[in-house]
Amino acid sequence: MKDIAKRVFEVEIESLQHVAGLIDDSFTTVVNAILNNTGKIIVIGVGKSGLIGKKIAATFSSTGTPSLFLHPGDAFHGDLGIISPNDAIILISYSGETDEVLKVIPFLKWNKSLIISITGNPNSTIAKNSDHHLSINITREACPLALAPTSSTTAALVMGDALAIALMESRKFQEEDFARFHPGGSLGRKLLTRIKDLMRTDNLPFIQMDASFTDVLLNMSEGKLGMVMVGNKDHIQGIITDGDLRRALLRNQDISKLSVTDMMTANPIIIDGDEFVSRVEVLMMEKKITNVLVGKKRKIIGVYQIYTQ
Repeated sequence: MKDIAKRVFEVEIESLQHVAGLIDDSFTTVVNAILNNTGKIIVIGVGKSGLIGKKIAATFSSTGTPSLFLHPGDAFHGDLGIISPNDAIILISYSGETDEVLKVIPFLKWNKSLIISITGNPNSTIAKNSDHHLSINITREACPLALAPTSSTTAALVMGDALAIALMESRKFQEEDFARFHPGGSLGRKLLTRIKDLMRTDNLPFIQMDASFTDVLLNMSEGKLGMVMVGNKDHIQGIITDGDLRRALLRNQDISKLSVTDMMTANPIIIDGDEFVSRVEVLMMEKKITNVLVGKKRKIIGVYQIYTQ
């Protein structure tokens, strides 16, 4: 069974690499055509291609390109009304000869819609009747009988992802935009939440420059943040973390000779309270720190600790 699984992966990867090699200037042309289009994207497909089309439409919509999926069967029973003249249409059919999809084309031509096709045959009827065509011609299906769509549907899915990401980057779609379309769940909350909403403001540990090693240790323990700040809320001179304490002790084990200046970091990172949590946590991971001070310049309004969330 493991060998079968590995074979399927290898065959589909081989096909994806082949399709990647087919990408040319037509891809850029399609992206620009969509960017210049004033309407939404409507993805049309049937069967397995239809299922892939639903996912592609969902990815477009969540990354800043309004889109929806239209089943060709529903289209002939009144749903053609959702297509406006300024919409771009993406037709998905590996053979390029799917009867249900072909039947939609006359209406699209009459409607003067922008037609983009994704097929495995650039000489197919659907491809020839499109304004733009993207090839997903594969080397072989992963199905040993070459009957079940496997590599071909994967290629269509990845082509759709490539379009979505190209459009996303062209529109400079950011985390905040993504969060607005995903307000539910932890992802949306994390991307939309600002540091000031989660920072700790009560019982912050402060010491003065003349504090002893014992004072530093006691204040750090009481503060339960693994650090103390040197100065006061209106003017921070530095911070001392538990790591700073350990390093200071390694340098000099006589605690009576250890001063605050020997232990503290004079220029700690201070983050504006309006920064998004997601961005600050990336910075904290890069710097390998668990706490950041929140405020402006040397004035502190709180502390954010990554492991409290």
